[in-house]
Amino acid sequence: MPAVASLPLIQRAVGNDGVCVLTFDRPESGANIFDAATMGELSEHMDAIEQDSSLRGLIITSAKKSIFIAGADLKTLLKQAPTGEMRGFIAEGQRVFNRIAALNIPTVAAIHGACAGGGYEVTLACDWRIASNEPATRIGLPETTLGLIPAWGGSTRLPRLIGEENASEVILKGKLYSASEALKLGLVDEVVPRDELLDAARGKLGEGKRTAAKVSPPEGKTQLFGDPKSARARALGVINTGSANPLDESLRLELEAIVDLGKTESTQNLIRNFFLAEKYKKGSSKTEFPKVAHAAVIGAGVMGSGIAQWLSSRGVTVILRDVNRELLNRGLANVEKIYGEAVKRGLMTEEKAGQGRSRIVASTAPMELRDVQFIVEAASEKMAIKKEIFRELSMQAGAKTIVATNTSALPVSDLAHCTVSPDHVIGLHFFNPVSRMKLVEVVIAKETSEATKEQSLAFVRQIAKLPVVVRDSPGFLVNRVLFPYLLDAAELFEAGVDAVKIDEALTKWGMPMGPLRLIDEIGIDVTIDIAATLEKAYGKRDHAAPILTKMREAKMLGRKTGSGFYKYEGKSQSPNQSLNQWRRAGDSTRDGDSAARPPAKEPLANRLLFLMVNEAARCIEEKVVESPEDADYGMILGTGFAPHRGGPLRFAEHFGLKAIVEEMNRLGQTEDKFLPCEILKKHAAAGTKFYD
Repeated sequence: MPAVASLPLIQRAVGNDGVCVLTFDRPESGANIFDAATMGELSEHMDAIEQDSSLRGLIITSAKKSIFIAGADLKTLLKQAPTGEMRGFIAEGQRVFNRIAALNIPTVAAIHGACAGGGYEVTLACDWRIASNEPATRIGLPETTLGLIPAWGGSTRLPRLIGEENASEVILKGKLYSASEALKLGLVDEVVPRDELLDAARGKLGEGKRTAAKVSPPEGKTQLFGDPKSARARALGVINTGSANPLDESLRLELEAIVDLGKTESTQNLIRNFFLAEKYKKGSSKTEFPKVAHAAVIGAGVMGSGIAQWLSSRGVTVILRDVNRELLNRGLANVEKIYGEAVKRGLMTEEKAGQGRSRIVASTAPMELRDVQFIVEAASEKMAIKKEIFRELSMQAGAKTIVATNTSALPVSDLAHCTVSPDHVIGLHFFNPVSRMKLVEVVIAKETSEATKEQSLAFVRQIAKLPVVVRDSPGFLVNRVLFPYLLDAAELFEAGVDAVKIDEALTKWGMPMGPLRLIDEIGIDVTIDIAATLEKAYGKRDHAAPILTKMREAKMLGRKTGSGFYKYEGKSQSPNQSLNQWRRAGDSTRDGDSAARPPAKEPLANRLLFLMVNEAARCIEEKVVESPEDADYGMILGTGFAPHRGGPLRFAEHFGLKAIVEEMNRLGQTEDKFLPCEILKKHAAAGTKFYD
């Protein structure tokens, strides 16, 4: 039999009006991407277009329901980046896009759906850009969020189109914009209803070739980023010099920058993170579950009201229950505040916010819960209170209702034992603030059935959160790995290390905030409670320093009371000098070299991070999570662990497991909590890795 020709990735059609339409339509896929095959096919179409003197215009569009072109094939880039093959792929893209830009006929991109990275860069090679006004249309250049730069002309052509200042904002933030936002920024020239898109594009062809904008050379540009090797710094370098350089030279700078960046560990990690997000978003289950329409949240505190707001914003009708009327009113006020901020930030319309609010029914009295598919308990983090609630819910819930607890550290099994259907009990640990944190730890107790687990995972994905499955054990994954790091930072502060020095060491390393600032955000009282739970299970490495207890007694509970390790006044903060009375050294200039703590030879950040590495390794050793990816991505999502470092275990492998074990053994001579766990020592001795 003769070989069957593969279906085209791009369809070319020429109408009676002499307009050529190139339609991207990748077979058997909901998305269009640029890989080598697509780029090769586009080049062949350019051969035909360049040779056809009868054409009077070119329109580039997509046949997909919600995607124009999603950008370059990241799997190709991840594979090519370390080997040097990326150079050829990027150079070919530049060459093909340059051919579009050089056509003698006018060109228009008719954009509907996601138009990101290389997908937007091909439109920049066109004279005009028209977008549909559908919510699916999102436009931008997110490369810097992946440790790369727009190198198919984005860093060169966008500044020439909208000016350096606006181009810098678009490229350095890496945000995707709605069609209306894109129009205001100048990313597109017109926005029309989807059914008018091609007609509007044909009309735009009548305006002919676009006149090149006059761009003045930059005056006294300054570097905005401290690390000259970072993606944002490299992108800014191209933007700031682009107007002074010929286009070919600017494109060469793009190419050199992306090739250099692609070889770095940071970029490799950021691209891996992108694929992990897709993995956790989709899951592996083949079973389809009906969407959850009705849920209940028990407890109207900050977490309970936050969960209720999030569920209602995702189309779920919610019963919000609390026995305390004052707390319930405060919870409803919090819901209003979250919706108000979402509208203010342009994340939703006032109409959508109103619909969300109307889905919440608040009550202080027991309500019928037999038709509710999910109940989420979010009461005070006290086992006695939670057990009482679970006993009541066991009587009120329907036979198929799944009852979840939002506990951050308490055993889920202890709560399951309080019910008549322990197989329907699970942990769903949301993170604060619920409206911004994507992670949900799905905590599997011994009693939890496979059906309950799978339904819960489907529910978490339905409400646009990313689930990581963890085994029921004190602290689960995130708090267990995080707390030795936080508590050692508090000990260092008590021993005399300056708070700003501790926090700056970690923010410079890449954490979103320092450990002492984070304790202030969590709350000193909550930190002590969680530490107490963890210390019972894991011993001294989770012991809360005495200074934390003194702070709690003095009502210095962190940001919520206006003082903790820092004093908070409005948006400003400053070190809390009143804490010096409780510090052992009493000297904020010292580096923690008290009699009980020898001078640290390792950088301060490493000392704290090694504790996270050790605990993450233990979670693999004890099968708290199934894979290194679960441990690493859970910490990135749950704590903001520097994404470009790849998570505690990826960081450890890049640093060198043998070097970490040697340093921890040295620290362990005076502090037991630093002694490396068995799996770390095993990998270090054998020269193997977690990701082998």
